[in-house]
Amino acid sequence: MHFILKPFHILVLAVAGMINHEQAKVVEYLKVENGVLREQLKSRGGRLRFTDRQRCRLAAAAKALGRSILRKLATIVTPDTLLRWHRQLIARKYDGSSKHLCVCRPRIMKQIEELVVLIARNCPRWGYTRIRGSLWNLGHDVARTTIANILARHGIEPAPERKRKTTWRQFLRAHWDCLAAADFFTTEIWSPFGLVRYQVFFVIKLATRQVEVAGIKHDPYGAWMEQIARNLTDAFDGFLKHQRYLICDRDPLFTKAFRDILATTGVKTLRLPPRSPNLNSYAERFVLSIKSECLDQMIFFSERQLRHAISQYVAHYHTERNHQGLGNVLLEGSEPDSNQNGEIVCRERLGGLLRYYHRKAA
Repeated sequence: MHFILKPFHILVLAVAGMINHEQAKVVEYLKVENGVLREQLKSRGGRLRFTDRQRCRLAAAAKALGRSILRKLATIVTPDTLLRWHRQLIARKYDGSSKHLCVCRPRIMKQIEELVVLIARNCPRWGYTRIRGSLWNLGHDVARTTIANILARHGIEPAPERKRKTTWRQFLRAHWDCLAAADFFTTEIWSPFGLVRYQVFFVIKLATRQVEVAGIKHDPYGAWMEQIARNLTDAFDGFLKHQRYLICDRDPLFTKAFRDILATTGVKTLRLPPRSPNLNSYAERFVLSIKSECLDQMIFFSERQLRHAISQYVAHYHTERNHQGLGNVLLEGSEPDSNQNGEIVCRERLGGLLRYYHRKAA
């Protein structure tokens, strides 16, 4: 039996041959391009990282081709890897472990975990049992092991280690009412010989923000600082009479003799690390206030004029200036006048540079 090709069959075979020829060219190009990409990765020491979605696409396509065809292609991954991905996809399809009932211990509530961390940080001397008792008072029954695991997750050491490490913040809180800070700032004064720099030494109580300008000197020296220390610790009206600690930087003017005089009256000097003005922030904030609100707005031609301006600002600072850090109140002022009908008057200092508005007393 002979099969006779008709013209239509010949046309179909010709088109199919052309398509196969074009597909062979495409495959050959992709193989070359794939090889170039692999050479680039190898030269750079890189490694391809596939997402789960990309693995699914490659595995599905690889299954349709089979192992023998894959070995002939220059694939970016080995045929065994592609087929292994395909087996994992099948196994994942029939994996029902996610539907199993979990019988493990439930995770501790986030609210209780935060409470344990808060208590441990605020009370560094409390151990696991003491923290557990505090939680029991609040209606939470938490095991000691659970408390230990929570603290370990947050990097908090056990009580024997925590109580040996007092942070600067904890120290300030514990001694807030008996802490003071000292510092210098400079101001230039015009003289017949040009600009002369004056040093202003002040002390501030951290709890109340009260300030004492202890001295103003063109060229301060050790003996002058020793006299300042005696004045500050005077038994009758010394500004540091009830203070126990004085924070200061490592300025050479804070001499050993200066510190010894303070120590004899019970005031211990806490010297800050070098280049750490942030640890004396309250004193630095006062310097910013007095300079921006007063001294930088004036030109001084004598020491007397400088002393007058500073004394006026300190009076304004204590009795007429609202302090945001203390609830926007006056340090030494009276309560707001309940008489809303009184006349509003303005008290001026330094020619109106400093102003205070209040109601006139009836």
